[in-house]
Amino acid sequence: MDLFMAISLLFLCFIFFIYKSYLQKRNQNCYLLGYECYKASDDLKLDTETCGKLILRNKNLGSDQYKFLLRTMVNAGIGEETYGPRNVIDGTEETPNLSGSLSEVDDIVFGTLDKLFDNNGVSPSEIDILVITISMITSVPSLPARVINRYKMRDDVKVFNLSGMGCSASVIAVDLVHHLFKTYMNSFAVIVSSESLIPNWYRGNERSMMLPNILFRLGGCSLLLTNKSSMKHKSLMKLKLSVRFHGAASDEAYQSCTRVEDSQGYCGFSLSKSLPQAAAKAVTMNFRVLLPKTLPLRELVRYATVSFLHSKTNNNKGKTPSLNMKSGFQHFCIHPGGRAVIDAMGRSLGLNEYDLEPTRMALHRFGNTSAAGIWYVLSYMEAKKRLKKGDRILMISLGAGFKCNNCVWEVMKDATDDVNVWKDCIGRYPVKSTANTSFLEKYSWVNELEPQPNKKIEKIKN
Repeated sequence: MDLFMAISLLFLCFIFFIYKSYLQKRNQNCYLLGYECYKASDDLKLDTETCGKLILRNKNLGSDQYKFLLRTMVNAGIGEETYGPRNVIDGTEETPNLSGSLSEVDDIVFGTLDKLFDNNGVSPSEIDILVITISMITSVPSLPARVINRYKMRDDVKVFNLSGMGCSASVIAVDLVHHLFKTYMNSFAVIVSSESLIPNWYRGNERSMMLPNILFRLGGCSLLLTNKSSMKHKSLMKLKLSVRFHGAASDEAYQSCTRVEDSQGYCGFSLSKSLPQAAAKAVTMNFRVLLPKTLPLRELVRYATVSFLHSKTNNNKGKTPSLNMKSGFQHFCIHPGGRAVIDAMGRSLGLNEYDLEPTRMALHRFGNTSAAGIWYVLSYMEAKKRLKKGDRILMISLGAGFKCNNCVWEVMKDATDDVNVWKDCIGRYPVKSTANTSFLEKYSWVNELEPQPNKKIEKIKN
């Protein structure tokens, strides 16, 4: 009898352990319930005329800089409807202030969060984890404190303020929430990603620091995630895997994208010539971890076999074998950092124009919106009804450091009729060409100027 009781007790303990492990594993999933991208008002659009006036009123520029900016603007892949900071539109970029900077952040953060809570039927008081990723501005109290105060959130909400993470910050935040979900069961998490442009608009004449003014635009997003299994049927996507790589140990990678002052004391982002190499290495190192875990075994075996035969028969000459990324993923959300970034990623991953279309169109319509950029790409896919239940999406984000942070999502349901932030323009996309020909037509006379470095042109030609 005693032996029977002992065996029964052990059996019950075993069942309890298995059941507890099952519950823990089930509640460690990370579901995306919804997200909202920010779209500014039309009076903040940086069209050709506004951009031209902005460039020509900079007293530090001369004909050489004008020619560089004209060439870059035409070929950057940026369209006529991107949004700029209020002080740039109003012509006060020389004198940025804290109140204007905080007002810009409030519009993005509160605008997207209001819609996020309303559209998903979740109250701010239900939020257990709050992550803010806005790199280039600091306030006291902190930005998360502004959110908590605005929505009167609970006093036990877990708060994280990620700063200086750049364009890959939102994927870092997703990875952070995923790990937190392993500790905090049955929780809701909110992530807000954006960038502060008002205090960071470059007003000097260094070419390496002028490029961000052309690429970076006003934008942001808010995400709602949960690990509640009861919310699975309402979710848009399920996180399958996230992989992060940080290459700051390398001096070249660390210095490839930095915020510095130029010789005149103007602060801005400097993009060095080592940036492409740093980015390529970061992507390669990330994929070494990610791809073996996500691509099917048959593709990995095929690649290993072809690579071995290539090394033996061609003596390492000719076209290098590559992995078929489409064997593991149906969609690719690539950071819309610029046309050169998109082209390079497309070549290295073996993607065609259909695969790159969402990223190119997000860059054309909204510009480089930093950490929020990949969510504008995802929203384009939704608006075009590309996403089907069971599809897998690879999100690739790049950022200063140099970092490459990627994650893999599984689509939980077919795309709906919600065209989100693309509502007013999705019918016009995709465009045939992303070149800004209107800018070239209006300011082609710049190419006829005699070289006059740093000498201001007084008259604006029509």
